[in-house]
Amino acid sequence: MSSAEFSLRRIAVSAFGPSLLFGLGEGAILPVIPLTARELGGSVPTAALAVTLIGVGSLVSNIPASLITMHRGERWAIVAAAIWCALAMALCAWTDHLGVFALGCFMVGMSQAVFSLARQSYLTEAVPPEFRARAMSTLGGAMRVGLFIGPFAAALVIHRFGITGAYGVGIAALAVAALVAARMPDLVVHTDDAGASAATPTTAAPSLRSTLRDHSRLFVTLGIGVLLVSAVRATRQAVIPLWADHLGLAPSVAALIYGVAGGVEMLVFYPAGKVMDKKGRRWVAVPSMLIMGLPLLLMPFTQGAASLLLAACVVGFGNGIGSGLVMTLGADHSPRIGRAHFLGVWRLMSDLGSTCGPALLSMLAATLSLGSGIAATGLIAFAAAAQLAYWIPRAQARRRAGR
Repeated sequence: MSSAEFSLRRIAVSAFGPSLLFGLGEGAILPVIPLTARELGGSVPTAALAVTLIGVGSLVSNIPASLITMHRGERWAIVAAAIWCALAMALCAWTDHLGVFALGCFMVGMSQAVFSLARQSYLTEAVPPEFRARAMSTLGGAMRVGLFIGPFAAALVIHRFGITGAYGVGIAALAVAALVAARMPDLVVHTDDAGASAATPTTAAPSLRSTLRDHSRLFVTLGIGVLLVSAVRATRQAVIPLWADHLGLAPSVAALIYGVAGGVEMLVFYPAGKVMDKKGRRWVAVPSMLIMGLPLLLMPFTQGAASLLLAACVVGFGNGIGSGLVMTLGADHSPRIGRAHFLGVWRLMSDLGSTCGPALLSMLAATLSLGSGIAATGLIAFAAAAQLAYWIPRAQARRRAGR
């Protein structure tokens, strides 16, 4: 299929449906995981640890996920990840032991890593380069829509069946995701911008070590920018509710502000992807971080619900236009042979940022003040913008020169 004949609509259900359903399943259980931990006798810190275990499971599973995807293929890796996540949710729902529940949370994180890497690898191959940013932005947007809908779907079921009902919603969504993924069309390999064709079957697949060696410069330049972007994005999820609590706002008001900001994010992901495809990645990457950095830097000066809502919406807009950015950059620079290894390391750097960002906020809040931690996050966003502005064009030029 040529680029002129390609249409995102044609692959929409099979390519983006599993992501929406996977996000819906996760969104259904995330609010009740700490509550379940408490019901099983865990303390408040233990309940927080249960949520953290999801991130830890994803972090340590990125490299194994690359091996699974490489050896089993993208489609069946996505199916397996959805089934594994459903089993993990069942474990969380129907156990009376806190340790088994913790294992289930860790398994959810493991499935995240495999699912995310395989879906990114699949779209990288299935979509021509000139549609890539729109595809990746839509992929990220579909997941966010699912995460947004999930808690509401769970709330309706919890009202009748209790907390276990939320896990039931998640299991059902993941079962459907597995069925949809199983029907994904076979990959059609597209040539890249320079007309490079797919590698021949006799080409030896690189090892993880050779991937690290061959792309080390990219990982320590543009990869650092990706790490900073992920740190800002992960931290902003904690910033809004924490500052709302600092201002003495009711939890319902904090939830409303968070929800409105999330709604703003979902409105802009596709137009931003189109800009990246037409103008280049830097046209969205740099503004995204600058737009997020400014309100984060000024958020400690907000005094009430209205000013916090304004700041949160601007942060949401900046994050929304950057939807799919990390995946797009990873797809742009991933080699055709050994792509899963490359994307595994790429996701590992992204997850390191997602882990370190909130940890830095916690440390600064404990040693200085919450406002200092939030302002520092804004500065990290500016640093990310500078890193991306400098290295995106250079990485692109180096990639073209290497062909």
